[in-house]
Amino acid sequence: MTSLIDVIFLLLLFFMLSSTFTRFAEVDLTADGPGGAVSGARPAFLQLEPDRLRLNGEELALDALPEALRDRLAGAEKLPLLVSLRGGVSAQRLTDLLVVLRRLPEVTATVLGAA
Repeated sequence: MTSLIDVIFLLLLFFMLSSTFTRFAEVDLTADGPGGAVSGARPAFLQLEPDRLRLNGEELALDALPEALRDRLAGAEKLPLLVSLRGGVSAQRLTDLLVVLRRLPEVTATVLGAA
């Protein structure tokens, strides 16, 4: 009986030390159907490539994107953003973009897919 208790304590210690209690970041994805709300603002067009990013044809860095979108917002309540994936864009690159866009609640992004 005592050896069984020792084994149980060893297993408990093992599982406590081997498990992680961190929480990974989450990115919310929503699918907008055909009945989505139409905004009066003119949408911005973002092309995401593996090595560069273009907003309405102008190349910029990922960390400069929030400032460029705030300039395009210009007093509007919401700014629709169409995101086109070009080439072999990785899931991590798209996730990095969505994390940056999550900090801008007035921007509603729609990912169009690979072209």
